[in-house]
Amino acid sequence: MTPALSLLHQDDHLVAVHKPAGLLVHRSALARGEREFLLQRLRDQLGRRVYPVHRLDRPTSGVIVFALDPETAAVLQAAFAARRVEKRYLAVVRGIGPHQERLDYPLREEEGRRPKAEMPAMEAVTEIRRLDSVELPVQVDRYPQSRYSLMEARPQTGRRHQIRRHLSRRGYPIIGDAKHGKGNHNRFFAERLECPRLLLAAVGLAFDHPASGRRLDLCCPLDACMTTLFERFGWTGHLPAPPRHLHRPSVMP
Repeated sequence: MTPALSLLHQDDHLVAVHKPAGLLVHRSALARGEREFLLQRLRDQLGRRVYPVHRLDRPTSGVIVFALDPETAAVLQAAFAARRVEKRYLAVVRGIGPHQERLDYPLREEEGRRPKAEMPAMEAVTEIRRLDSVELPVQVDRYPQSRYSLMEARPQTGRRHQIRRHLSRRGYPIIGDAKHGKGNHNRFFAERLECPRLLLAAVGLAFDHPASGRRLDLCCPLDACMTTLFERFGWTGHLPAPPRHLHRPSVMP
């Protein structure tokens, strides 16, 4: 039996849910052959229709919001498009990442019908900060030790695979990234550390509630894989706090 999705917030207008890693948000041209989607699972669990307003990459886990009516969906979609939503991610990367930096490499669309080189380069900005690091006495690459960092990423724009591409371009690929990462480090984490997935999680979203106007600050805990890894690396002080209870206020317009 498929386990129930973990709800982080629910009211009369919207619902926030913890998306598991490896689950597609909804059907698309890239989802041929797939039978399970977050949107359908959430709809069946709540027994009502839900409306997507933003996306998370399939391998990324974390908080995602759905509207419960078309009007709320339109307001939230506009807020995301206008960059009025604050997003916070945690990523485990190879190497000792920079203490704090603004990455502003323009990005070309990767999934267009035209070759990537023919796609226009679009503005892309990500604020990154190193929260912690670890050195393991294991040779994974050409050095006798292997270093990894816990990075906080706050994307200011919403390009596809933005955080993954920006960190890779800067020289600190995310562990588990099959497309933009390093295979030997990905295999080490999968085989030796029991983390066979992209180590990128959306842990925070903050925006003005479309009905009340009050600031809604959502926090999402890490899944078991990343939580165990944080404990192993001594990073428990950076674990996102789990919600004390599911918020179900009745928000009046």
